[in-house]
Amino acid sequence: MPQTFLRLCAAGSRSAAIVLALPDARYHLPRQVNWRLSSQRGNVQLGETRTVMVCLHDLEPGTRYRFEAEGELLEFRTEPCAGAVRLDQFGASEDAEDNREAFARAIAAVLHGGTLIVPRGTWKTGPVQLKSAMTLYLEDGAVLAAIGERGGWPVLEAQDDDGKMLGSWEGLPARCYAGVVNAVGAQALSITGQGVIDGGGDRGDWWTWPKETREGARRPRLMHLIGCEEVLLLGVTICNSPSWTVHPQGCNRLIAAGLHISNPPDSPNTDGLDPESCTDVLIEGVRFSVGDDCIAIKSGKRTASQICHLAPTRGVTVRHCLMERGHGGVVLGSEMSGGIHDVLVEDCEMVDTDRGLRIKTRRGRGGTVSGVTFRRVDMDGVHAALTANAFYFCDPDGHDAWVQDRAPALVDVTTPEIRDILVEDVRLKNVSVAAGAFLGLPEAPITGIRVRDMSVTYAPDGQAGVPVMADGVRSMRHMPLVIENAELICETTGSGPQLEICEGVSS
Repeated sequence: MPQTFLRLCAAGSRSAAIVLALPDARYHLPRQVNWRLSSQRGNVQLGETRTVMVCLHDLEPGTRYRFEAEGELLEFRTEPCAGAVRLDQFGASEDAEDNREAFARAIAAVLHGGTLIVPRGTWKTGPVQLKSAMTLYLEDGAVLAAIGERGGWPVLEAQDDDGKMLGSWEGLPARCYAGVVNAVGAQALSITGQGVIDGGGDRGDWWTWPKETREGARRPRLMHLIGCEEVLLLGVTICNSPSWTVHPQGCNRLIAAGLHISNPPDSPNTDGLDPESCTDVLIEGVRFSVGDDCIAIKSGKRTASQICHLAPTRGVTVRHCLMERGHGGVVLGSEMSGGIHDVLVEDCEMVDTDRGLRIKTRRGRGGTVSGVTFRRVDMDGVHAALTANAFYFCDPDGHDAWVQDRAPALVDVTTPEIRDILVEDVRLKNVSVAAGAFLGLPEAPITGIRVRDMSVTYAPDGQAGVPVMADGVRSMRHMPLVIENAELICETTGSGPQLEICEGVSS
């Protein structure tokens, strides 16, 4: 019997995401696949795909469907809907300069378990606040477009009345402008459809002050989800972000399926998707092209006076994704003081990212990164494919001697730990700098790195460069696996060549 390759990733009331996991498929399928969708009421859709993820929209709520492809059959049922309202029923207009009040009236009118439909058209708005047990559904051709004017933009305080972190910036509580789309403490929230959420990064002044404040607040995220549970993001295009694009903060059970996350390459700190202090996160079939890291997994940053906001990130799966451009494909840190554990990255493609798998931390952070599995990933044109750096020179004191000194320091709660990383069945093409570079602390070396069945070819015209952002690291070109203060075992189970391991990342 052939192995069944059809799988339901997620289903909402009007959208569903189906995975066609053919053998050797990453983000793209090895060939075009035709599919057929039929409902219990006799409606039929026909389509074709060259990608693993198929997003289906305009479905009927509470309806059983049959999806067929390559002789396989998958049956699923959409979620029920308590009723739908449309944005244009509440005074919204494409001619209006700011539809935020219309959005607020429409959201207030959505019944528990109901849907707000954003119809075709461009709807300019300030920040939109979503609530529990609702679906925001963007029709094909619908654009929720953030206004560029910052005046009157609401600000999230650093903490709520109970001391829990609300606003944040780079892992610390901080006042920040509210996201274009926000939810705080929401449960059973879905954002689905074929439409676009445009963060307006190029229409305001957001990109001109990336590390500063205005009126005492940091830049907004495009989508800021704080303390939410059971969140579904399916199918929409999310683009042009003021800073980080999708930021789940302290969330539990989140699925991001079939999204397209896109920002200009020169837009500062526009990470794609940054789960911070979250548990049980699935990122599947998402296409990234951004101005910073594609996926950055975080868990907060400690200071001498602030640790109460720290919480681990645990159980993140990244599957069948495409990272077309960015500083890193899947990045852990540098804010990882709460710990990052049990991360699985498999069946992905990375093209022209600076790095592939990237782990970054430094003295003073504390926390542990552990249980990282990175398998069946294809990279092309990535400068340094696998990197782990415990001397990352972030923050104003990042170049201070106590951070960058290569002599062993005392080990305490502020000493970060990196351990138990498995890399297997990874194919690298056109590497410029190094297949891998692992730079650990002398007082806390990186342990338990296993690289199994990795192939590499080098870019003939690849330029030399430093593989990790730390002081004293030498420039290199076409290097294999380079280690310093790290324990690495390289294996092959087939007939391929054994990769060389070289000592010494520093000059």
